[in-house]
Order: sequence, then structure tokens, then C-alpha cells
Amino acid sequence: MTVFGVFAILISLAAIFGFVNERTVRLPTAIGVTLASLVLSLGLYLLHFAGLTVDVWARGILDRVAFGELVLKGLLSFLLFAGSLHVDLNRLTTHRLPIFLLATLGVVASTFLVGTAVWWLFGVLEQPIPYSWALVFGALISPTDPIAVLGILHRARTPPSVETLITGESLFNDGVGVVVFTALAAVVEGGGHVGTHEVGMLFLREAVGGLVFGLALGLVAYQMLKWIDNYSVEVLITLGVVTGGYALAGALHTSGPLAMVVAGLFLGNQGRLFAMSDTTREHLDTFWELIDEVLNALLFVLIGLEVLVLDLSWPLVAVGLAAIPVVLAARFVTVGSTLGGLRLVRRRFMPYTVRLMTWGGLRGGISIALALSLPHTEHRGTVVAITYVVVVFSILVQGLTVAPLARRMPTDSTS
Repeated sequence: MTVFGVFAILISLAAIFGFVNERTVRLPTAIGVTLASLVLSLGLYLLHFAGLTVDVWARGILDRVAFGELVLKGLLSFLLFAGSLHVDLNRLTTHRLPIFLLATLGVVASTFLVGTAVWWLFGVLEQPIPYSWALVFGALISPTDPIAVLGILHRARTPPSVETLITGESLFNDGVGVVVFTALAAVVEGGGHVGTHEVGMLFLREAVGGLVFGLALGLVAYQMLKWIDNYSVEVLITLGVVTGGYALAGALHTSGPLAMVVAGLFLGNQGRLFAMSDTTREHLDTFWELIDEVLNALLFVLIGLEVLVLDLSWPLVAVGLAAIPVVLAARFVTVGSTLGGLRLVRRRFMPYTVRLMTWGGLRGGISIALALSLPHTEHRGTVVAITYVVVVFSILVQGLTVAPLARRMPTDSTS
């Protein structure tokens, strides 16, 4: 089957699942599409046991997709830019200190908390893995996923200050998460040691370099938008920022995700105010909202179908289920200690903030993509399987229940 044929099948499935969801249960699109994809995967399994090998055909399609590469080197750039384009920079800077601490120290602390606990858990369940591999799992599961977070939180009508904290953290914690993951993945791949100097240089090149490069991209695009008034060309310029900028960030070995976030924030705030006409703003918003919805639907279809090509034996599913409370507990500890420390210096946060940030810190396709990017060694399948279980729980269970939890919080219209 051609690449176009594969793409056509996936988009068609996303359209059908989205339609069925809107006509029946009306769940948030990400949740409804993921659930429908999982039901389809289960149905293909049942057909296999009935003697119809349709699942083999479906696995062939998924093998052509290369989920990890598609997400990390394709969809991620569009989704991060589209998400950050509509984030209020003024509100974000108001909460810059907790966002910075959660996106840096919080990720590192969570990596070691989750990794250590999961390493112990594997030993108790008589499925031992090396400590370095447990830390790799901690690194890829600790950053919250902005793609999963943004749409669900907006629909949940989360109080603005809490939504800003979760959104800001999820947009920026990828830089630190990728640095920690890359360093630990190098250890498990080569069996060697990555020193503090190498990690520091990696952080400077990836995270700091990504921030600077994203700001440069935003400034160049801002000037181009300011000099013309043709909405079709201006939309094309933003597409160039996302595609060309992300590719160039990869060539420069800087963080493409962080570059897209910074460029999107800059153009969505400064660019929107001073470089766009009302007509351009309307068309730009419509275009990127559609891109966001379509690619989100495609991503969550893939997440649901990916179960067909994973080794989800019962022992691995059991460890994955046991890892869920571990991940949530680590999230609660890191968020609680960070906000508790800031309260000591008279920073105020709303009641339920820690609980809502813990439950609303969703994991999604990025964690699965990072797991699938690991080298094909003995313990890769184990890490991929437990990552998938945690992510599916996060999207379906946490995603469905975060709205009722948000409604218990008092109104926060002034934050």
C-alpha cells in the first residue's frame, strides 16, 4: 500500500470516529477517538481468534506509519505551534516561577521518583529490569503532554490560573524531559556513563538553544507579517515557520519542540497585536484551529490502534497498571512540594490546585513516541508496554474525570 493509501485510511478512521463520537457519547474528541480506536483494535483481535486475519493487514499499515518518528519529527511541530499560538503570554508570565520550577526541577525529581519506585516494583513482581531502564521510563513518563493537556483542559473549563500552570508547564517541560531522556537513553544504549559535563552541554544546546532559536524564528516571521497584508501569504509564512523551523532546529541539534512553543507564543501575542489585520487574525486562527483538531484526531487514532503492534502480555499489563499510582504519586509529590515551597514565600494558589494539577497532568502520544524511539534491546518492549498502559489510563480515565474535579474548584476569573 502507498503512503497516501495509509494516510487516507487513518484520516478516514479519524473522521468516522469523530462523527460517531459527536453523534452519540459526545466525549472530548481526543478521548472519544482513542476509545473508538481501542474498540476497533479489540474487534480485530476477536476476528483473529475467529479465523479472520484482518489484524495482520492492520499491523502492516501501522508498521508503515512508524509512530515514534511521525510524532516526534512531524505532528509534534504543528501541534505545539497551534497550541501555543492561543496561549495568553501575560497570564503565562504571571506564573513564570512555578512553571519554571515544575518544568525543570519537577521533571528531574519525578524521573528519579518514578524510576526508583518502578525498579522496586519490577523486582517485587519478579520482572526485574536494570535501574537505568527504570530511570528511562521515569524520564519519558514524567513530562506532561501538551497535546493531550490543552484540548481536554479547555473543554473542562478549568479555573484560569490552574489551566495556565498546567498548560505552561506542559509546553516547556519537554526541553528538560528530552535532555534527561536522551542522556539516560545513551546510557542504556551504550552501557556507558554520561557525565555531568555532557548533560550540561546537552541541556544548553537543546533547551537554551531551542528557546533562542524559537525567539529568532518568531522575530523573523513577525517582521515578514508586519510588512505585508495578505492573509493567505501570512498563513503560509506561519507554515514555513513550523515546517522549515522545526527541520532547521533538528539540523542545529536544538530543541524543535521548544522552538515551536516560543515562536507560537511570540506570534500569537506580539504578532497578533502589532503585525496582523483583523482579517488575518480570523483566518490564521481558523486555519491553525483546524490543523490542531485534524492532527489531534489522527494522533489519537494512532494511539488507539498502536495496541495491535505492542507486546501487551498480562505480566506487562499488570506492571503497567501497578505503575499508574506510582506515576500519580510522584506527580503529587513534585507538584505539592513545589507549590508548598512557593507558599512559604507568600505565593497564593487556589484550593484543590495540587490535586487538579496532579490529575490534570495528562500523558499522551509524546511518551509513547519516546518509548518507541529506544534501541531494540532486551528491555525496550517492557518499557514500551508499561508506557502505553499508563498513557491510555491517563487519556481515558484522567481525561474523563478532570472536568468534574475542576467543577469542584471555586471560580478564578481574576487570575
